[in-house]
Amino acid sequence: MPDTSTAGLLARRARLLGPAYRLFYEEPFHPVRGEGVWLYDAAGTPWLDAYNNVVPLGHARPEVVEAIARQASVLNTHTRYLHEGILDYAERLLATMPPELGHATFTCTGSEANDLAMRIATAHTGGTGLIVTRFAYHGVTSALACASPSLGQYVRIGDHVRLVDAPAGGDADTGRRFADGVRAAIADLQACGIKPAALLVDTVFSSDGVFTAPAGFLHEAVEAIHEAGGVFIADEVQPGFGRTGEAFWGFQRHGVVPDIVTMGKPMGNGHPVAGLAVRPPVMEAFGRASRYFNTFGGNPVSMAAASAVLDVIQHNGLQANALQVGNYLRERLAALGERHAIVGEARGAGLFVGLELMADRSTRAPATALAAKVVNGLRQRQVLLSATGPDANVLKIRPPLVFQREHADFLVERLDEVLRAL
Repeated sequence: MPDTSTAGLLARRARLLGPAYRLFYEEPFHPVRGEGVWLYDAAGTPWLDAYNNVVPLGHARPEVVEAIARQASVLNTHTRYLHEGILDYAERLLATMPPELGHATFTCTGSEANDLAMRIATAHTGGTGLIVTRFAYHGVTSALACASPSLGQYVRIGDHVRLVDAPAGGDADTGRRFADGVRAAIADLQACGIKPAALLVDTVFSSDGVFTAPAGFLHEAVEAIHEAGGVFIADEVQPGFGRTGEAFWGFQRHGVVPDIVTMGKPMGNGHPVAGLAVRPPVMEAFGRASRYFNTFGGNPVSMAAASAVLDVIQHNGLQANALQVGNYLRERLAALGERHAIVGEARGAGLFVGLELMADRSTRAPATALAAKVVNGLRQRQVLLSATGPDANVLKIRPPLVFQREHADFLVERLDEVLRAL
């Protein structure tokens, strides 16, 4: 019989999976079941999941499970046969976006979606230059890993990629500063003989430390990439599907219409379905020259799962819940700053929240080591979250959209305990 102890599982994992995989927490967590906002270990102990945006409806949501099982019991093929499911879902998905975005294309992962978006952008613009933020994450394919500096020190940033500072500050000049960085990156690409193809950003800048304010700050940067002949790609894998509360898509908070919108993770509540929406003129050159096919992208089972997710979000008011509970959570987190000097800004939108931890308020020096202790201290107290940002000093809180005030209270109370213990 295999050794199912933590030590036994760790040894098997190292032997079978190799060294590239990583685990969360100093003491690894081993869930065996999930329901709603809770994960359970083998002893039946509940752990509050304040991290998994992959399941916006909560773990094991019955409507999605039933939709997957129902369709899988009838038919599962691919997009080279006719099927109503992909068309019905595409119509519903595009109806949530500005009318300029008229085509939908489906993949299995957000990495695939961003990879495809860059192929489309290159075909449309004739350029290869890509602009991303300095600690971005956009995927694990070779085309995206070289534009995802947050993957680690051994990732080589592509010669065609330029990095810009994240839009920190949250003041009236945030948009201008960010746009100035984009314009400088465009100029540097052009000076090197590289034609700009795209500005690609996660519209809540989650890996950079969560920057969402003020709404509208993206507008000038989008104008800058358009003026240079490039396209704007909004990576909505993290902020999409109502998570920000203020809008169904993160880009809508900024009053801009992207050329391409990429989606992933939350789209199927854990089922591997992703995709993109694109302006038809931007898709034209790629569609004319290339044959796109993805064996599993857009299959009937995936479309059934994605459709069930939309049903639950829209019929249960989860976007409004994200706004209300997210505002409440940020207020309670900000109040911790009155008792704990380490607590800085509580920022974000809806149920995507970043809580900055500082070693020194006067200099805003990052409390990197203490943030790691906080994350692990919360794990010991049955709350699961992580840290983000270049200095890993921003607590990243992105629970399922069914999170309620009592769950926010539970999180804040446990966090208060950890901070007092420190």
